[in-house]
Amino acid sequence: MRLISAILLTLGLTSALLVAAPAAAAPTSVCGSTLTSADRARIVELSSYDAGSHELPLVQLRRNVERLYGIVDILTENNDRRGLFALGLASVERDAVMPLQDRPAVFQTPRWAPVTSLTLLNRFLDAVREEFGGRPVPGQWRHYFDLAADCRVPGQRVAMAGYNAHITVDLAYATADSRATTANARDFFFIVDSIAAHGNSIVTSTIREYGVDLGPIFRFYVLGEGLDRVVGAGRATGPMLRAADVGYNVLTFRNGLALQDRTSAAGARGDVRGLWNTGEAALTAFQDAGLIR
Repeated sequence: MRLISAILLTLGLTSALLVAAPAAAAPTSVCGSTLTSADRARIVELSSYDAGSHELPLVQLRRNVERLYGIVDILTENNDRRGLFALGLASVERDAVMPLQDRPAVFQTPRWAPVTSLTLLNRFLDAVREEFGGRPVPGQWRHYFDLAADCRVPGQRVAMAGYNAHITVDLAYATADSRATTANARDFFFIVDSIAAHGNSIVTSTIREYGVDLGPIFRFYVLGEGLDRVVGAGRATGPMLRAADVGYNVLTFRNGLALQDRTSAAGARGDVRGLWNTGEAALTAFQDAGLIR
């Protein structure tokens, strides 16, 4: 009960985070990592892509995944903590997403599947370009980057802020961006379930590159019952990624559909913000309770 009370109190402190932050130059040093100006310029270059491209989505996706790999190489080589989430994202793109996308016959709607993966990846690339280019960053990513720059914040907490931003906010908006319909539900759940099944790739790569063990908190929060304990009251989430009748990914997909409808978009934006706040409050409470180190 004390953990849940702490979460509820923390909710009031995070409610204003989902807004664009003022433009500011990306810090040159993040907890001991010093990127050169050439490194920062290269990250901006890699995170820039042709948003108006008429190439097939799968072609664009392959190219932008390669861009992500280049960004991860720079950040990990410099031990820059802003790469904690990017590294995990690159791992699942390599081990889960691209192997599926390269086999279009596994999807019920093969033309749609790469579109949603592309729009989701591009949202993170946009945030990276804005961060290192000194432009306003969406609130959920501003929060992540700020945590990464605060050396007092454990690496586990930093990484999980990235996963919360990606799964709760960006995935919902990417679903809307891809013009998803209920006909795409099976493929949506198939993709996210495959990602969840490769969670060990995230854990292994993060330990190897940063010495941060995400295993316990990742299994609890993303693959286990963590949010079930705090959402509750008829809105139990189930595993955050694993397919379930009332799972977190169902709420995300529902929000993605609702964001496309003018009559429901405002409510959906509020739901996305509320879920993200709940996740951040839970993670903060877990940290305060010593469950995140």
